[in-house]
Amino acid sequence: MSVATSAPATTVTPPIRRRRLRKPGSRVGYAFILPFFAVFGAFAVYPWLDTAWISLHDTRLSTYNHSNWVGLANYTDLFTNSFFWHAFANTLTIGIIATVPQLCMALGIAHLLNYKVRGRTFFRVAMLMPYATSLAAATVIFLELFDKNLGLVNWGLHLVHLPELDWQGSKWPAQIAVSAIVTWRWTGYNALIYLAGMQAIDYSLYEAAVVDGASRWAQFRHVTLPGLRPTILFTIVVSTIGAAQLFGEPLLYHNGKADGGTQGQYQTLGLLMYQQGWVNDRLGLASATAWTMFVIIVVAVLVNVGLTRRRDRKAAAPVKVGASA
Repeated sequence: MSVATSAPATTVTPPIRRRRLRKPGSRVGYAFILPFFAVFGAFAVYPWLDTAWISLHDTRLSTYNHSNWVGLANYTDLFTNSFFWHAFANTLTIGIIATVPQLCMALGIAHLLNYKVRGRTFFRVAMLMPYATSLAAATVIFLELFDKNLGLVNWGLHLVHLPELDWQGSKWPAQIAVSAIVTWRWTGYNALIYLAGMQAIDYSLYEAAVVDGASRWAQFRHVTLPGLRPTILFTIVVSTIGAAQLFGEPLLYHNGKADGGTQGQYQTLGLLMYQQGWVNDRLGLASATAWTMFVIIVVAVLVNVGLTRRRDRKAAAPVKVGASA
């Protein structure tokens, strides 16, 4: 005699609606961050949009409330003006002369400070002294150093029987002098950023490299530099933005004159924008220059990011080993 057993009936319970877990008082946090966005909108977003609107008008400083719509005429005027391309070339050359040696020296200084040397805290603090120094005071000192008749730089050139240079009146010497000011001010700042990035690298990687017999130079190439790639990208982007906005150094080195020098050797994009707006009384053209600088900065940053990512992809790609016969 067989007894039929039936499976126990399973009851299907309807899914329970998940309620969004919200901590009590979470909306109050928006009230704390609201002042930041209010200040950011008033002093960053609104001037940015207002500058774009002014760039489409023929606006004069003396008659700011009475401006005429001209569309893209200011941009056409700007791109067909030889002064703009001359200022763009000067900005590019001064940026390269100042940025490349600056970042290379900062990387070397950070690598030296990363070792356990005596007084490294003093050296780390000293690295920030040029950054904390007033730009006007630093420029006055460099004006004395690069003085044509009494400067120490020409005195040093005379000692080694090299021709003395006019560090203010000539094009390339003047741009080298302005780049020296930028390099002096920002090398220590970038060195501390590199030092912080080096200290974040796992020390076990260096220990493994030592076990494999890698020299100090091999450790720097294969451990330090790959670990610093994000930091190096950050400093390149920040230095590119600073080079495109270069204004104070050439203005003060030229004794506060905004004419760009006798040969246009000081004429950067920032100085050109100032000259058009506050000297030539053309706020519309100055606003068009500002927006053009913004586009140049964005393009330069995207190019730097794209090149870095492409290099990272090539470095991370697996190496194909051909089959041996």
